[in-house]
Amino acid sequence: MDVTTLYSIGELSRRTGLSVRTIRFYSDSGVVAPTTRSPAGYRLYDLDALLRLELLRTLRELGVDLATIQRVLDRELSVAEVAAAQADALDVQIRMLQLRRSVLRVVASRGSSPEETKLMHRLTQLTGEERRRLIDDFLEGTFGTVDAAPAAVAMVRVAAPDLPDDPSSAQVAAWVELAELVGDEDFRARMRRTAMCQAAGRTLDIESEAGEELMEFTRQKVAEARESGLDPLDDRVAPVIDDLVHRFAEVFARTPDAEFRAWIAQQFEEAHDPRVDRYWRLVWIINGWQVVPNLIPVYPWLIQALRNDRDA
Repeated sequence: MDVTTLYSIGELSRRTGLSVRTIRFYSDSGVVAPTTRSPAGYRLYDLDALLRLELLRTLRELGVDLATIQRVLDRELSVAEVAAAQADALDVQIRMLQLRRSVLRVVASRGSSPEETKLMHRLTQLTGEERRRLIDDFLEGTFGTVDAAPAAVAMVRVAAPDLPDDPSSAQVAAWVELAELVGDEDFRARMRRTAMCQAAGRTLDIESEAGEELMEFTRQKVAEARESGLDPLDDRVAPVIDDLVHRFAEVFARTPDAEFRAWIAQQFEEAHDPRVDRYWRLVWIINGWQVVPNLIPVYPWLIQALRNDRDA
């Protein structure tokens, strides 16, 4: 191609794929000015103008605004600088779209009401700093004036939930539930009570004391009963509970009477408050951690069965 060749707007249109109207607009805007004019007054463009138009079209297709393109063409910005800035902007847009997609999937799967949908959208729109502040407020409000075990409080702080940029539907649902949970004063009181028990040394880790073998046996027996559809208040549960109570009594050197049954139930209740356990389950989901095996939902079933057996 001869660098002295001049092109009409029609020729530029054929070579670049841009419409004559668009090229005329760019020309009138001064983005790609004509090189000269024909004797009849028609605008003519040289090779540099053609190359500028091709670059302009590419950048526009990549979403770069016209003002930024003008700065690139005027050598005020490099293509690399613009590309980096545009990529960063797209990253933000992609994260927002992914988050919206996750929210919509949760709404669809749960059949959410308009109120729940608005709440879910508001909570997920919080910035990372705002989400951290929400958790910090919860921790300060829960433990700020409590003489809790430092190690326990430190564990809660280190394991603070952090919603990822590209959350799954499960993580979105968990975050919304957790955000509501930490604002509930009853839940804060439960967390505070657990921490105070630990600080006073009153918490008995019944799982550790009983040993993994007995706990695994308990987990298996209760799981079998639940899978069989047995209600914890069903009389058919009595033999299972009797056997478990005797096994625990042997380990703890206690008499397997009603008082001991009540003691076992109390230990499970104090060591594993259902709402506190739910908080940790939500944290694991939000942070994408592997869920640590435990007896939930075995505990509620087992406690109810123990209480019922004791009252019988």
